[in-house]
Amino acid sequence: MFVRTIEPAFYDTDALGHVNNTRLPAWFELARNDLFKLFTPDLDPRRWRLIMARMEIDYRAELHYGTDIEIRTYLSRLGNSSFTVTQEAHQSGTLTNVGHTVLVHFDHETKRAVPLEGSLREALAEHLQQTESEDA
Repeated sequence: MFVRTIEPAFYDTDALGHVNNTRLPAWFELARNDLFKLFTPDLDPRRWRLIMARMEIDYRAELHYGTDIEIRTYLSRLGNSSFTVTQEAHQSGTLTNVGHTVLVHFDHETKRAVPLEGSLREALAEHLQQTESEDA
């Protein structure tokens, strides 16, 4: 599991006084950088080996300005050429958001999925676990 801490800025809030729901997709993407480095260690987009096939976020509780947010990132499914990244946002000990993103190992020149094999698959498998939201 990868863990990142986000410090919400005042501009992340909306007129309702909580963190705007449009911030979560951006923070989840930032928190996936550790996972992206398994594919492209220097994060050079010219050598990018992934595409996004799906993203969904469940909003369970409000996030607030002034308190750090912990983003936990792990795999909940590992297929032949795709995998599901599950991400959880926690604030003050509360699970506030859960996101699921399906990423595909992809060759951008041939426009085809590429199997997840060898040391890459092993590295991904180290982050595979049951989602906490399934335990609830």
